Amino acid sequence: MLFAGSDKDGVASGQITVAYRRWAEPRVVEGRIYRTNAGRIEIDSIREVNPELIADNDPDVALADRQNAKDVRRRLRGDDTLPTFLIRFHLVEGPDPREELAAQSSLSAADVADLRERLERFDELSNHGPWTLETLRLIASTPATRAADLAASVGRETAPFKLDVRKLKNLGLTYSLEVGYRLTPRGAAYLDAIGN
Repeated sequence: MLFAGSDKDGVASGQITVAYRRWAEPRVVEGRIYRTNAGRIEIDSIREVNPELIADNDPDVALADRQNAKDVRRRLRGDDTLPTFLIRFHLVEGPDPREELAAQSSLSAADVADLRERLERFDELSNHGPWTLETLRLIASTPATRAADLAASVGRETAPFKLDVRKLKNLGLTYSLEVGYRLTPRGAAYLDAIGN
């Protein structure tokens, strides 16, 4: 989830704990933690609501930092035929475990073996063949390159390529940049450890 304007600051400060979104289907799952542009949030609940039935005195209106129900409806983005979801969440304090993982610049033999096993599993489950090592090498050799250009260079569609890179990011091997990606210290250490 992304938060625009003053909403970003409100979420980051913990003042905003509710959001309204128009989506074809829910994009968040209750109990899951998401990284956002305002920090990490945990989803407490999500449910579909009728925006026409939102009342001015509904406490969720204030928790979303909206003036009234009309303000909620006015700020909804997207096709108004799509369902509207009410998402309650809270800010998650403390360091992001993925960032701590990504910062590791030295790996034990057990770390290397674990990563190799996980990456081999990704390759085995892929419907387009082994991709993990090729993608890590590609990002290492061409950091800050658009995802579409990286995908095209290996004959892949952009969207599935980006999903695969997200899997590498979840293992602490890559960073997402404003444009493209780069290896994390952990990603570079893994390539060094396997001699690539």
